[in-house]
Amino acid sequence: MLTEVLELLELKPGGRYLDGTLGGAGYTLAITKAIGPKGRVLSTDLDANAIKNAELKIKEQGLKNISLVQGNFKNLQAIATTVFGEKLKFDGIVFDLGLSSFQLEDIERGFSFKGERPLDMSFGPEIDNETVSIVNKYPLLELTRIFREYGEEKMAYQIAQAIVEARKLKNINTTAELVAIIEARIPFRFRRRIHPATRIFQALRMETNEELKNLVEVLPQALELLEKNGRLVVVSFHSGEDRIVKRFLKDNPAVTVITKRPLVPSDQEIEDNQRARSAKLRAAFKN
Repeated sequence: MLTEVLELLELKPGGRYLDGTLGGAGYTLAITKAIGPKGRVLSTDLDANAIKNAELKIKEQGLKNISLVQGNFKNLQAIATTVFGEKLKFDGIVFDLGLSSFQLEDIERGFSFKGERPLDMSFGPEIDNETVSIVNKYPLLELTRIFREYGEEKMAYQIAQAIVEARKLKNINTTAELVAIIEARIPFRFRRRIHPATRIFQALRMETNEELKNLVEVLPQALELLEKNGRLVVVSFHSGEDRIVKRFLKDNPAVTVITKRPLVPSDQEIEDNQRARSAKLRAAFKN
């Protein structure tokens, strides 16, 4: 939803913008080109590979006004203060809470259920939770809870039960081992159009990185960092994320909501990128 994000940010030449979820650097590069060389962009990501990937793209395109910081966006205010000082405010801030394609396709990571990779879904070394520990040590009911709440999986209990039974025999250490357990427990007739491991992997990633908790923490910081009339734009991919953003904007007298209902991808965008199908975009400006 790059076009919609850029429009809602109302980019100003020479403006100051913050991309709180660098990912594949798509927003950062587009914003930088739109605001020109006199503008400034701060982009953060917990994933070191995202930073390295962006550095290469920035160098290739000869852009000089982007500051990249590796760090958890729950520390957004501290990061921004370190780079720009306490007084600088931003004209717009964007968060895209989805995984980028390069993260999903990284053969060293465990974000995708395709192939055989270490069971590691952390975004960086700051993360205390270990995915392999969650899978092998969480009690049955706790696994069920995260699969149901974060994965929105109807067969959460059955899958959690299968994992608990399997780990009694040996530790589950790779994505392929986990996928095989899930596939064995979900009969073909109960499978939907998406692979039965999709929601489980999403839930484990969200639990590993405490994504909903961090989102709750970062939104007030983002608002504090905005100039008057500055724009906040958030693209979420999970109903829990969208609820947090909706309530924050609706219940906050310091903002005016621009999107009375969330914007969703066009049919063409979904056709071009199936990962966009669950995206919801909300935006507001600071009063």
